[in-house]
Amino acid sequence: MPPVRMRGDGRKAKDPKKTLGRLLKYLLKYKFTLLVVIACIFTTALVQSRSSTALGNLVDDYILPMVASGSTDFAPIWSFLIKLACIFVVGMLASFLQSFLMVGVTQGIQKTVRDDMFRKMQTLPIRYFDTNTAGNIMSRYTSDIDTLRQMISQSIPQAFSAVVTLIVIFITMLSESWILTIVTMITVMAVVFSTKFLAGRSAKYFIGQQKSLGAVNGYIEEMITGQKVVKVFNHEEIAKEEFDKLNTELQQNAYSAGKFTNMMGPINNNLGYIQYAILAIVGGILCVLSTEELPLLSLGSLMAFMTLSRNFNMPINQISQQMNAIVMALAGAERIFDLMDQEPEVDDGYVTLVNAKIDENGNVTECAERTGHWAWKHYHKADDTTTFVELKGDIVMENVDFGYVPEKTVLHDVTLYAHPGQKIAFVGATGAGKTTITNLINRFYDIADGKIRYDGININKIKKPDLRRSLGVVLQETNLFTGTVMDNIRYGKLDASDEDCIQAAKLANAHDFITRLPNGYDTQLTANGSQLSQGQRQLIAIARAAVADPPVMILDEATSSIDTRTEALVQKGMDALMQGRTTFVIAHRLSTVMNSDCIMVLDHGRIIERGSHDDLIAQKGTYYQLYTGAFELE
Repeated sequence: MPPVRMRGDGRKAKDPKKTLGRLLKYLLKYKFTLLVVIACIFTTALVQSRSSTALGNLVDDYILPMVASGSTDFAPIWSFLIKLACIFVVGMLASFLQSFLMVGVTQGIQKTVRDDMFRKMQTLPIRYFDTNTAGNIMSRYTSDIDTLRQMISQSIPQAFSAVVTLIVIFITMLSESWILTIVTMITVMAVVFSTKFLAGRSAKYFIGQQKSLGAVNGYIEEMITGQKVVKVFNHEEIAKEEFDKLNTELQQNAYSAGKFTNMMGPINNNLGYIQYAILAIVGGILCVLSTEELPLLSLGSLMAFMTLSRNFNMPINQISQQMNAIVMALAGAERIFDLMDQEPEVDDGYVTLVNAKIDENGNVTECAERTGHWAWKHYHKADDTTTFVELKGDIVMENVDFGYVPEKTVLHDVTLYAHPGQKIAFVGATGAGKTTITNLINRFYDIADGKIRYDGININKIKKPDLRRSLGVVLQETNLFTGTVMDNIRYGKLDASDEDCIQAAKLANAHDFITRLPNGYDTQLTANGSQLSQGQRQLIAIARAAVADPPVMILDEATSSIDTRTEALVQKGMDALMQGRTTFVIAHRLSTVMNSDCIMVLDHGRIIERGSHDDLIAQKGTYYQLYTGAFELE
């Protein structure tokens, strides 16, 4: 059996700088838009700086001269205020344009990341999905992507805007008073130190928070899909206890992460108040000591500088507050890139499946139109020639060893021969290796040792999509997709006509119950066909395999969920479906395999008996005991 799936993500955190660098590659696809955004940020910063110095200009250049001269002419002040209002309008428009453009950038990057994730997911081997829960994978598409959205749309623009604002205000502060600027820098160092200290403490907890969130999502997904089993076995309390453990771990990581980041605001605000008081004292002294010969600081400049100092602290507070979202987003991005960095399914095959035409002499040639015949197109690099081998469905396994993990072999020296048109059955206890053999035939997993040949060709040489196109599979666990019944049958062959799908349903004896559905073949199925019985879902899965019309069929407990009466109907359809095809059947009901050409009895990954039903009964071995009820398959 495949290894047990893990709920968590045990990988170590990667380099945040490298993660951020990979994110920047997505941002650089919007270079022109980002240049406009940067221009808007600079414009906003300049307007903010101008608004701070405007108060000083108003006092020094307009109000104090009017008071000194006793003038009542307010025209200069009104002119100044109108110009200032125009500047504010420009800043408002720049801020609006920045936000508007970032919405498009954010949504575009989200779409691209999801597309890249989904494309990569389609290339991953089955092993990855056996070792990761669906909920854990889904959390990367939802919560991790959402943290990325917040960082791109809010955190990065605000942090960059804060940096630009700091630079602009710093230059403006220098122009007002270099002495007060030095005092400001000394107090700012305390703010920077506290921010760096607290952000460093919280980073590891944000990574743990995202991993814990994935574990919680994975467990919830398991409980939703397995709710009937939970209730049948009265496991509600145990399920709640297990969830409490996972949820408590998430709470602890989230608390630890938030504890440090939430300290930043109050600490930095109080340091800002202390800075404001110090500047007021020093600035007041400078104003008192100022003379015409030594103009240290004017009253208007002091008022402007005090406003600038508050505006200087605001960007620092913004950066410290955004550290929370940035660290969380980087933790989510690591999980996203972890999926993207998984090794894809290896496919070194070069033999392809083509439509073929066979003449009266048995010569096989490739053709564009469908003739009902397929062939393997085999290019021989050594002599630069191409040969065609008719697809007949001859499958041979020679001395095959396999283990889902290298240190634990589950199949030992398996050898079998399935000639075209033969029905090969596998019986044995759960875990004996029956399904594993079929997983190797369609190369969901690759063997550790031995050979598997398909029509005389090593299956490692056959391209996986072409190999799997030649194999029809009906799994024990039925999966139906959101769509109509017709869509689900056509899933086996996307270019099949409605008539082809109906004929396949008739072959599987599914036609009668489908026509009794509210909208017949146009009935919408949702939630894995939950409105259908298990047996009806299995019948649709069998019809889906039938419409593909492959030369080789793999039936993994295909009738396990069907009652005895329905099974008799399905068996007729299955017999018609298997006619002329090489078929591998896995079954616990021995009645379904009695007519097989060869029955393989497996035990702990070894074939211990083989032969026809009559031969095995005559041997009076394990199969005989199974058939007569001396002991059960399980």
